[in-house]
Amino acid sequence: MWPLDPSRKEVLGFAVSCRVLTLALQALFNAIIPDHHAEAFSPPRLAPSGSADQLVEGLLGGLSHWDAEHFLFIAEHGYLYEHNFAFFPGFPLVLLLGAELLRPLWGLLNLRSCLLISVALLNSLFSVLAALALHDLGCLVLHCPRQAFYGALLFCLSPANVFLTAGYSEALFALLTFSAMGQLERGQSWTSGLFFALATGVRSNGLVNIGFLIHSQCQGFFSSLMVQNALRQLLKLMGSVFLSVFTLGLPFALFQYYAYTQFCLPGSAHPIPQPLVQLAVDQGYRTAEGNKPPWCSWELPLIYSYIQDVYWNVGFLRYYELKQVPNFLLAAPMAILVAWATWTYVTTHPWLFLTLGMQRSKNKRTLEKPEPGFLSPRVFVYLVHSAALLLFGSLCMHVQVLTRFLCSSTPIVYWFSAHLLLDQEPLLRSLEAVPAKPLAGDPPPGQKVPRNSIMGLLYNWKTCSLVTRCILGYFVTYWLLGLLLHCNWLPWT
Repeated sequence: MWPLDPSRKEVLGFAVSCRVLTLALQALFNAIIPDHHAEAFSPPRLAPSGSADQLVEGLLGGLSHWDAEHFLFIAEHGYLYEHNFAFFPGFPLVLLLGAELLRPLWGLLNLRSCLLISVALLNSLFSVLAALALHDLGCLVLHCPRQAFYGALLFCLSPANVFLTAGYSEALFALLTFSAMGQLERGQSWTSGLFFALATGVRSNGLVNIGFLIHSQCQGFFSSLMVQNALRQLLKLMGSVFLSVFTLGLPFALFQYYAYTQFCLPGSAHPIPQPLVQLAVDQGYRTAEGNKPPWCSWELPLIYSYIQDVYWNVGFLRYYELKQVPNFLLAAPMAILVAWATWTYVTTHPWLFLTLGMQRSKNKRTLEKPEPGFLSPRVFVYLVHSAALLLFGSLCMHVQVLTRFLCSSTPIVYWFSAHLLLDQEPLLRSLEAVPAKPLAGDPPPGQKVPRNSIMGLLYNWKTCSLVTRCILGYFVTYWLLGLLLHCNWLPWT
């Protein structure tokens, strides 16, 4: 997909190492720590389980907890319950494809075991490719290879680590989103639109990515605006915007229509196995064979909005309760990091924000060689995107999911962290001062600097700056705590 120069090879090697370590640690934690009995979705197993299935469950069972159980259920049985439609079909379809590739093992393993293996292999692959896509995007946008490199390495240590490996859609969404952004930076708007549309079929917040296409189209419009052809160019812009909205909104609309056919049109429901019918009766789950749900009679019947409202109690400021203070504290580091990035960028480029990034540079050389790094004007649209996600997530969502929500959706988390490390860490600045030997050279006395400088900072923890300790301490702590808690049915982000 990308030429493997030395820095990409380093990112690839570090990403693979982190995925292997993640799988090993989740198996260890799941084996030595008793599972917490959580009140979560836990459907009965319909297929018989042999010794090979029990082995797979023992090794990979930690990847199937919490929302992962929903994705695995949908991949195995389809959308049987109303609340299943909170989870978009892109990831379950990919899991089914992975299980199909494991067809030679079907005689030895049941479908759930094959799906678990698919989760481990595919999400590990998606995470590694997402790291490479983020590195590629950073090189295109930042024009600072060092920041792009460190940003990709930090993605490998993401605070949302467990969700990039477990049966969640974050890894696939990050890969599609970062790839789409990279294609747009190359001017490949059609390819970018396709990747963004696929991302919308994986997670609902993919709809927000329409802003990237619209901003790019508006930039092209203002940069080439000519008075004599203004009307023609405006009509062309309106057509492009409409096509972008239609392309990205189509997966969401088709999914809502499918739900409508299942629950609102007679005779469309699929037969449900009796144990799953009994589960619906015991837990109060609504199936398509019952009475029509109220959302069917809405002027715009959107099951997704109904589920978020009724099942998850998602809405403006609904989560602002005293008992949720621990969850706000859990999400606080990520919120502070993105808010800090936004403030730093806005105070550096106030006029850029006032002009929505549409200002023209009077200096053609500035256009050809923009300011490198996180403070580059080209970062503007990514910064606005991350700030919008932070605002929406803080006010209208279950705030504890803010960490994985932002870590899988925006590169700003990693670019700004890399910017801070390079700006505040003397060890990295000393490496920057020797461009001919960016990953070697003579380290300060008493320090060892391996080729992977992020690992070098961890190795020389005691001599690092306070900012470095805060950033890497946060990333590594959440990286490990997520595995420890999530894989044993304990609450996490």
